[in-house]
Order: sequence, then C-alpha cells, then structure tokens
Amino acid sequence: MSLTIVDQPLPYVSLLPERPAGAVEMVVIHCTELPDLAMAREYGERVLYESGAGASGHFYIDRDGSVHQYVPGTRVANHVRGHNPHSIGIELVNLGRYPDWWDSRRQAMTEPYTRAQIDALLALLAELKRQYPNLHRLAGHEDLATARLPATDDPSLDVPRKLDPGPLFPWPEVIEGSGLGRWTPAGG
Repeated sequence: MSLTIVDQPLPYVSLLPERPAGAVEMVVIHCTELPDLAMAREYGERVLYESGAGASGHFYIDRDGSVHQYVPGTRVANHVRGHNPHSIGIELVNLGRYPDWWDSRRQAMTEPYTRAQIDALLALLAELKRQYPNLHRLAGHEDLATARLPATDDPSLDVPRKLDPGPLFPWPEVIEGSGLGRWTPAGG
C-alpha cells in the first residue's frame, strides 16, 4: 500500500517541545472514542494546558484509511501520561465507548476497525520505522494508562479511564506485520 499523509498541523504545534528522532522508541495505538475525524480534530485543537497546548496524537487514521498528521514526530504530543517524550501517538477513528465513556453499562467497544485503517496503520508503521531508528515497540493506550475512576452511573463501581484501542484491535496482525514488539509492563 502506498502511503499518503495529509499534513494538518494543530495551531499550537510550535509550543510543543522538540526532540531528536532518536528519542522515539515506541508507538502508542489509540482510538479516538469519538464519532468522526472532524470531532477528533476539534478536540485536538482545544487548549488544555498552561503551555497553550492540548491533547492530541501525532497521526489520525480515518475509517477510509486516510492518514492525517497533526503533530510532527519531532515534537512531543500530549497523548499518554508518562510516555510522551519517547513515543508517537496514532489515533484510529472509532466510536469506542462514545458518548458514555465511564458508564459501567457501556464499557463494550463494538465498532470493528476497518481493513483500510489496518492497512494504513501498517504502512505508517513501516514509514515510522524508517524515520525513527530506535523505534522498536508498540503499546495500546490501555497498556500505559491503567487508572480507574468511579462510574458515572454508579460511583461505587470503577471503570477504566482508558480502554483503547480495545478488544477488537488486531494485535497479532499488527505486531507481525510491523515487526515491532509489544510493550509489556515487565519489559517496558
């Protein structure tokens, strides 16, 4: 698959810290948990921090397989607490648990990822391996963001704060197709 990346930098990109390509060791796979790319872009443009920046992945892959870059890989994006300086975030457009992320009755993620998204992801990972010499592992957002919080429908129950990319993400295919190792808590 040939890879075309639509460059659409977020308004605050110049405020994000720079880093050398050698700092990137990991890709973190996310899903937007929003209905569409436009809403994901709108969320990414929101200023959430005193620095003037917001929360965003580096790349977004829409359901049709189109790839959009919001943050250059040589900048640190805010996509996963504690791992931003050495990772690249890739967001797959997917409903996830939208719009009731923390309702204990809505924790099932039922939208499958499209073939076009997975093919585009594999092409993007191959390109990233060429650009970032120390890139050697993949993690899911759920692997790194393990906090739980009270459910909105019943505060006596805890639900995961993050559950993406979720149970329908084809890890074996992506690990095999990318040649990258899967992050584990013991091995980092």
